[in-house]
Amino acid sequence: MQILLVDEDAKLAYSLKRSLKEHGFRVSTALDGATARKLIEFGGINLVILETSLPDVSGYELCRDIRTQNAHIPIIILTNQGSIDCKLAGFDAGSDDYIVKPVEFSELLVRIKSSIKRSYQSYESGLGESTQLTMADLTLDLREKTVIRAGNKHINVTPREFAILEYFLRNQGTVLSREEITQNVWDMPVGVGTNLLNVYINSLRKKIDKDFETKLIHTRKGIGFVMKE
Repeated sequence: MQILLVDEDAKLAYSLKRSLKEHGFRVSTALDGATARKLIEFGGINLVILETSLPDVSGYELCRDIRTQNAHIPIIILTNQGSIDCKLAGFDAGSDDYIVKPVEFSELLVRIKSSIKRSYQSYESGLGESTQLTMADLTLDLREKTVIRAGNKHINVTPREFAILEYFLRNQGTVLSREEITQNVWDMPVGVGTNLLNVYINSLRKKIDKDFETKLIHTRKGIGFVMKE
C-alpha cells in the first residue's frame, strides 16, 4: 500500500512517514504541489494525505485535479484549517475525509484504514451487474458511481458522500442515528466521526436538495437522519 503525503512542513512529513512505515505502509512525500503531481503521474499511489496550504498551489485545487484524474483514490485532507467553510471546500474538491491538526496518530491510522476499506468496497461493488438505487427522482448507479436527479441532473459527490447516500437509500424511511451511520458507512469507532457527519450531511443537502422542491434528507432532532419523500 503506497501513500503519498503532501505537506510543506518537512519535519511533520518526516515524522508521519516514519510512523506510517512502522505500520507497514510505503510512503512517498512531496513538499509542494508540483512534486505531488509528478509522483501521481508516475503511478502506484493508493492513497493521498494532503495539506491545503502548499507553497505553489492551493491544496483544494490539487485535490480537485487528483479527483478528476482518479475517481476512486482515497484522499484525506490533513490541515490546520478547521472552519466549516474550509471543510466544505475540501469535500467539494473531492476529499474523502478532512482532519484538522493536531491529531493523534492512532486516530489518523483509523481514518486511513477506513478510507482504504471503503475504496476497495467501492471497487468491488462495481464489478458486478449495474445496480441502481432510487427514491423519487434520485438515482444512484452503484457500478458507474453516478448520482442523477430529475432525470438528467448529474450531481458530483465525493466517494464518502456517495457511501452515505447509498446507506440512506438502502434504509429508506428508517431513522438512522449518527453513530449507526458512522459505524456502518465509515467503519469508525463511536465518537470519532459523528461530529464530522454533520458537515457531510450539510454538503449533501446543498447538492441533493437545495435546487429541488422535494427534499429527501430530513433531520430527526436528537436522533439522527432519515431519507424519505
